[in-house]
This record gives sequence, structure tokens and C-alpha cells, in this order.
Amino acid sequence: QVQLVESGGGLVQAGDSLRLACATSGVNLMWYNMGWFRQPPGKEREFVAAISWGVGRTMYADSAKGRFTISRDNAKNTVYLQMNDLKPEDAAVYYCALDLKSRAPVYSVAGEYDFWGQGTQVTVSS
Repeated sequence: QVQLVESGGGLVQAGDSLRLACATSGVNLMWYNMGWFRQPPGKEREFVAAISWGVGRTMYADSAKGRFTISRDNAKNTVYLQMNDLKPEDAAVYYCALDLKSRAPVYSVAGEYDFWGQGTQVTVSS
């Protein structure tokens, strides 16, 4: 049974950093793409970053470029999202997602992902 569990969210001030983690089980992560999405209050879920299987090619939303870094530790079956210089507009529930299509191209579309975590809240005060 595939499970994704996010952690690392919290309340921070603008300019601070957070590192989110997504621990997976029931799957060998090295063959699958992983993504991070977020849903701000009252808004649609939006893409943040993704990392491919294998060599770990990365993709970022414009809002995340230069501030966020996605990485993976296949030995720990865990994906991370390092978020620096956080802004109030980054406040959202952050979700990790797994694309169960083995060795697929990496996507920024939520519909391409098959499994989701329960989310972790990130709050940024100004």
C-alpha cells in the first residue's frame, strides 16, 4: 500500500526558511517522479516543484525558482522541499504527490499524479 506523509510545516516569519519532507512507503521511489503542490486559502491547488526518477531532473513553478529546492533521497524513500526567503504569499497547505507511471516524463499537472499525502500547513507572517 502506497503512503505519503508530509512533515516540516509550521509558522515562520517572512524571510525565514523551512524544509518539508515527504516520506513514502510501499514503493521504491527511485523509479518514480515526485511533485510538491500547494493550496493557498480559498485558491486552487497549484504546482510548486517536481523531481524526476533516475538522475533527478527538477522543474519549478516561476514562484519557486531561485528560492525553493526539491531533492530526493532514494535510500530513505523521501523527497524534500527546501524553502528559503519565504513570503506571505507562500502560505498554503503543501502536498507531496507521486506519479506511479514508472520512468515517465516529469509533469507539473496535478492530474498526472496518482497518490497524495495529507498535506502540511505552512504559515508565513509578514
